[in-house]
Amino acid sequence: MTGVAEVDVVKEAPDNKPYRHGWKTFFIVLAMLLWTYSSVMVSEYVVRYIMIMILGAEAFSQPVVMAVYSALSYIIAMLLVVLVPAKIMKKAKGQKKNTMQKGRLINWKTLGLHKWPTWTDIGLAPVGYVVYLILAGGLVALFSLFTWFDAGETQSIGFSYYVTGVDRLIAFLTLIVIAPIAEEIIFRGWLYGRMRERLAKQYSNKVSMMVSIFLVSLLFGIIHGQWNVGVNVFALSIVLCGLREITGSIHAGVLLHMLKNGIAFFLLFVMGMG
Repeated sequence: MTGVAEVDVVKEAPDNKPYRHGWKTFFIVLAMLLWTYSSVMVSEYVVRYIMIMILGAEAFSQPVVMAVYSALSYIIAMLLVVLVPAKIMKKAKGQKKNTMQKGRLINWKTLGLHKWPTWTDIGLAPVGYVVYLILAGGLVALFSLFTWFDAGETQSIGFSYYVTGVDRLIAFLTLIVIAPIAEEIIFRGWLYGRMRERLAKQYSNKVSMMVSIFLVSLLFGIIHGQWNVGVNVFALSIVLCGLREITGSIHAGVLLHMLKNGIAFFLLFVMGMG
């Protein structure tokens, strides 16, 4: 005996982490998906309705008007998706506006915009494009086994395939610059970042990653409307989310998205393969 009292070690019950607050997590993730979908769709319909009311249906088909429509829709959708939840969270935490520091309202790391693009981002973009082509080809071949799936259905992109000159430049800026940046910020930025963070609090890193990739990609496919386009961009989103995981930012994804849209632009508007 040394005189030191012996202390019985009491083993705590294992923390059943995957099942704690399961329903709360489910509803939060569902709310993220619904909020993103609603923000994008409402932005498009509201801007479209207002512009048609002001300019008329015929003017709405013009390339310049289509470009303005796309830009406004994306800007409003990004503001709704990113800023509104952030303000709600700030208010819920009881933080006053005059105490907020610069950068606190928007979590740039969650958006994948906390660092500058690197040579790695640039190099991974074409690699990701090859992976996307393989994955998309496999999924399209699989879905083509079903009679209701039309792999050759034409995608509606808002621009005529025969625009030239300045109109072609406007279409280029809209489809290759504005759309990829906005969609990556919304889907692989805010939605994937927030969902990944939330699921990682309850599940393992692998599970939270796989579930986040699937749900974000599924929504990205649904929001494009057509079955053939949806399957294609579902595959694209899987690769884009993978690049986000590898690099920690959305820069490689933005470049891949631009590359994909740029090649499609060349085939449609330059080669006339619409």
